[in-house]
Amino acid sequence: MIKELKILFLFFIFSFLPKIELNSQFSRYSLKKLNLRRDHRSSWSLGDSVKEVKMIKAVMAINTQGKPRLTKFYDFLTVEKQQELIRSVFGVLCSRAENVSNFMEADSIFGPDSRLVYKHYATLYFVFVFDTSENELAVLDLIQVFVETLDKCFRNVCELDIVYNYSKLHTILDEIIFGGQVLETSSSEVMKAVEAISKLESSSNSITLVPKTVSGWRNR
Repeated sequence: MIKELKILFLFFIFSFLPKIELNSQFSRYSLKKLNLRRDHRSSWSLGDSVKEVKMIKAVMAINTQGKPRLTKFYDFLTVEKQQELIRSVFGVLCSRAENVSNFMEADSIFGPDSRLVYKHYATLYFVFVFDTSENELAVLDLIQVFVETLDKCFRNVCELDIVYNYSKLHTILDEIIFGGQVLETSSSEVMKAVEAISKLESSSNSITLVPKTVSGWRNR
């Protein structure tokens, strides 16, 4: 009787050994998966914590009387703060001599690591504000690209063209700079994109779903 009990006990133990081994292997596998998920999640959290770098802080076009014709800030600022910055920039520009450099420090106006590049065309100052990670000559060339594109769009652009074509002006600027990042530096490529957008706008305006006049409603 005792021998039979021993045999049954040994049989019971050996029958459950493979399951115990499988369970231990499964636990090791599950731990590996958890570690992988943890690493994956930590990598995403690291990526989410990286702040977006904005090289261009602001773009302005101010006439010689101090009136802004174009303002684009790539950081959130209140209207009062924007007006204060515009006044400060114009105060600096109008006091500078014509024979000095077009580059200047802008730490006192826009905070640390800020520089300003401008070009004077006829009655307008075109101003680009950027951080120290961007090259000054490259930003100066970017102003030239912007003005050349405007000149191609409006044929000898003047201040009135900028005043009466505000939406198109921002479309051109968004093709060059978006979110503070420089997207395109070729005037011809910007023109292609602007012409494609204009074609889409004209085709969408040609589709009329509702008659615009009362007589149109009567003729239906």
